[in-house]
Amino acid sequence: MYYLKPLFIILLFPFLLTGNKVTVVNLQQFQTYAANKHNDTLYVVNFWATWCDPCVKELPAFQEESKKYSGKKVKMIFVSINSVKEVGKVQNFVDSHNLGPVVLLLNAGNPNDWIDKIDSSWSGTIPATAIYKSGKKVYFREGEFTFESLDKVIQSKK
Repeated sequence: MYYLKPLFIILLFPFLLTGNKVTVVNLQQFQTYAANKHNDTLYVVNFWATWCDPCVKELPAFQEESKKYSGKKVKMIFVSINSVKEVGKVQNFVDSHNLGPVVLLLNAGNPNDWIDKIDSSWSGTIPATAIYKSGKKVYFREGEFTFESLDKVIQSKK
């Protein structure tokens, strides 16, 4: 009986190390995470991909903002546009970079069919960031953020 406890802990250990789970969503499901929330929380949505160097470079700024606003009415949502076939790769990236708490993999088909639904001015370039409040988009930008530039935008939209 004594040996069962260490064995249980050893078997459970890999599950304790897992970080945030990547959730595969379609466009409508994504919208329920941010665009359709009718409350006073600010939802900062970062569109990125594991293969996008500028995206990876700016992720620490979003992670720092997430920590800064933890417990406040500002939520970060990371939306990967990697292929759904790469969900394992995205999960490994999320685990190794401790990305989260909300990480989505958008499975919405051809980007030319859905980018206009995010923002009509979006050319499809990533990284891209949309900010929602009270069920409305209040900001959109293509391009990379620094911590300072992201913080300034968040402060202006709160």
